[in-house]
Amino acid sequence: MRTVHVIPPSFPRAAENTPLTIVPDKVWQVLCGDAAHWRAGIFSPAATCLEDCPELERHTCPELFLLMEGRLTLVLFLQGGLTVLPLEAGRPVFVTAPHAGFCPDGPHTGRAFVVERDQFSTDYEARNGL
Repeated sequence: MRTVHVIPPSFPRAAENTPLTIVPDKVWQVLCGDAAHWRAGIFSPAATCLEDCPELERHTCPELFLLMEGRLTLVLFLQGGLTVLPLEAGRPVFVTAPHAGFCPDGPHTGRAFVVERDQFSTDYEARNGL
């Protein structure tokens, strides 16, 4: 297992009151935030199936996922087993469990808007080690 610590400010300087640029084919792009409070970004996995997700991440804070486009499926470790949860447009998911994600239609074909804290730690653990 490995751990990554995120400390504020953990987001780039963003142009205010104007559209932000989303980089295509990037797994995780932090867009903006409010120092010591929250940050927001775009999640678009390269993985295309459960087998492409060898590890799950567990944060010390919750995350909110909202599907923007395409298809994106979350893999959650709940009650001792894996649960596959396809995201639905317009239905946010508040995630506290160890998780990963994949795009079943091909790498980066789905995109979710994600909100999380500006300071937290993440443990990455092999899926088969949970």
